[in-house]
Amino acid sequence: MATDRQALIVGGNRFPFHRLERMGPPIEDALAPAGIEAELTTDRESLTDLDGYDVLVDYTTDSTLTDAQREGLLSFVDAGNGYAGVHSASDLTTVDGENRDEPAPELRELIGGHFLTHPAQGAFDVNVVYSHHPVSADLEDFRVWDEPYVLECDDDPTVLARMDHPEIGDMPVSWVKEYGDGRVFYCSLGHDRPAITTDGTRALLRNGVRWAADSSAGE
Repeated sequence: MATDRQALIVGGNRFPFHRLERMGPPIEDALAPAGIEAELTTDRESLTDLDGYDVLVDYTTDSTLTDAQREGLLSFVDAGNGYAGVHSASDLTTVDGENRDEPAPELRELIGGHFLTHPAQGAFDVNVVYSHHPVSADLEDFRVWDEPYVLECDDDPTVLARMDHPEIGDMPVSWVKEYGDGRVFYCSLGHDRPAITTDGTRALLRNGVRWAADSSAGE
């Protein structure tokens, strides 16, 4: 597919288990078949000017943002562009390297849920529970080795996939929602390369980011 959507993937390299220099390329590779050209950056100041991009792919672990960075992100999505949160993007209580009791409220409203905790990494099933959506219509259930996130999710997002986990039981894995005139996609998978490179995860990311990016085209 020819490239017709532009994505900015934002992350960091401080946390060794979520280093963008390691995880960014397989995310970028997963998006290419959907016609998405991605640029990688650890510079959060780029959030203040997202002109030229159709979707922001968030792989940050620490949700520390300046007022200008946060406003740039929120206004970008509200104006009709896309946001795709991957795995640690929902960790909204880690700010300035410290854990806070409550998630960052504006980002919590954007994403529609947030990370609470996780048990040890392991294999678990991911089940597509809503197939009447462009993101999930062609997806099949799959098994993945990953870090399973316990999440708090609002009622308004449309949950597309859930996990069947031996310790935490039934839990949302991926959902979509609207934010202003824009689209939001979230996927809790992707702690390390074995998860990101699993075919099912790649398909979910590819479809989800493409759907979010298409909001800027009114599709």
